[in-house]
Amino acid sequence: MADADPVRLTIRLNAADNVVTARAELLPGTEIASEGVTVAQPIPSGHKVATRAIAKGEPIRKYDQIIGFAVEDIAVGEHVHVHNVEMHDFERDYAFGVDAKPTAYFNDSDRATFQGFRRASGRIGTRNYIGVLTSVNCSATAAKYIAEAITPDVLAKYPNVDGVVALTHSTGCGMAGDGEGYANLQRVLWGMARHPNFAGVLMVGLGCEVNQIDFLLEAYGIKRGEGFQTMNIQDAGGLRKTVEWGSGIIRDMLPEADKAERSACPASELTLALQCGGSDAYSGITANPALGEAANLLVRHGGTAVLAETPEIYGAEHLLTRRAVSQEVGEKLIERIKWWEDYTARNGGEMNNNPSPGNKRGGLTTILEKSLGAAAKGGTTNLTGVYKYGEPITAKGFVFMDSPGYDPASITGEVASGSNIVCFTTGRGSVYGCKPAPSLKLATNSTMYNRMSDDMDINCGAIVDEGVSVEEMGQRIFDRLLEVASGSQTKSEAQGMGDNEFIPWQIGAVM
Repeated sequence: MADADPVRLTIRLNAADNVVTARAELLPGTEIASEGVTVAQPIPSGHKVATRAIAKGEPIRKYDQIIGFAVEDIAVGEHVHVHNVEMHDFERDYAFGVDAKPTAYFNDSDRATFQGFRRASGRIGTRNYIGVLTSVNCSATAAKYIAEAITPDVLAKYPNVDGVVALTHSTGCGMAGDGEGYANLQRVLWGMARHPNFAGVLMVGLGCEVNQIDFLLEAYGIKRGEGFQTMNIQDAGGLRKTVEWGSGIIRDMLPEADKAERSACPASELTLALQCGGSDAYSGITANPALGEAANLLVRHGGTAVLAETPEIYGAEHLLTRRAVSQEVGEKLIERIKWWEDYTARNGGEMNNNPSPGNKRGGLTTILEKSLGAAAKGGTTNLTGVYKYGEPITAKGFVFMDSPGYDPASITGEVASGSNIVCFTTGRGSVYGCKPAPSLKLATNSTMYNRMSDDMDINCGAIVDEGVSVEEMGQRIFDRLLEVASGSQTKSEAQGMGDNEFIPWQIGAVM
């Protein structure tokens, strides 16, 4: 548990750590009374200061975990950051399942509920959109024009419909007709075609692309019907005729979609995508562990919480495998880690990379430090499943889905896997929105929250500034999740965001 006493200058995360985090800019000569340390150099807010002498080659410890190694001797009171810390491999004990324990589920009578949309498939939606999906980038303009043809005055006649959204992307052709990249795209499109936040879907293709609509339908057993229809530009006779025909199909879907009404549904039907982006040093201290507490509550109510961003749990994966319900589940996660090591190596990269420039300015020094904070979003319950990108999530509880760390691509996969709501923590200030799944943004610090209050839903900086406990903040997040799942707008929804964030993960050569 972090020492987040509001009157203190620094935050200590564990008694075994040899660094603490500055709560404000610290000038040379500043006395850190709680540590018995005098600051030797300027320390920016969110950055680390050494509380013990650290010899060259010695591990830097934060969260009682190794986040890097000293490249030179570091004196007490000195700034600890990229100039004197490096990353290299070290042994990690995966200890499959040693920390797994029975989940303390709430009694049936105490289970939370929300107001959701019950679909004929048995799945539950948190929103009621009509979607226009594209099989290939060549039909992106047609899809956007079809959606735009359903003007606000048309939608006003159907108050139970949240809108018509065109989900376009930049691939679908110039790619191999099999393999990992093709499978990723098909899983995402299939997942969106059956997503419970859509009352109806129209899929639009060009006609000659690699990613043929009929191949997708055959591979995944999708049947055409009133709520799912397809067309392509070449058969329709060109762009104009496609837009006229397609917008007519949507107009015919609207009356049926408007019949959907919210009703009481158990929180066990919520699948929550956990995400962080634009992180800072406070991410692992405030918003991420608070979201982890909310994830714990959702799991205890029978729901599902989905952690992703494989490169951003790299170095912390041993904390997840220890919670795996079986060795098989734990080994699935390690297989994904090894896949990424190979993938980055054959593309001239490496997993032991540093965080982004914004992350560094926020005080994050290595990918290990970022990963340890990012993994906190997953809470403390058992790891019950590991899934490929966009693969349908069938397990309840806390699960992991493989994805890149690029937020729009990662969340696209989580939503395609079945997530019907999103929580996104940010320290630098991401303005992400998502359709068809509502996205709440959790600020890690009060300074950014106050500056970007039009975009931030919850200020988790209160953990540090006001002494709010991580557990209490987790309850606040969970309560807000239920409100949003029941129809309350998020800040990104209020600003109309979410039409341009559909980014399927592309793997493989463009030919």
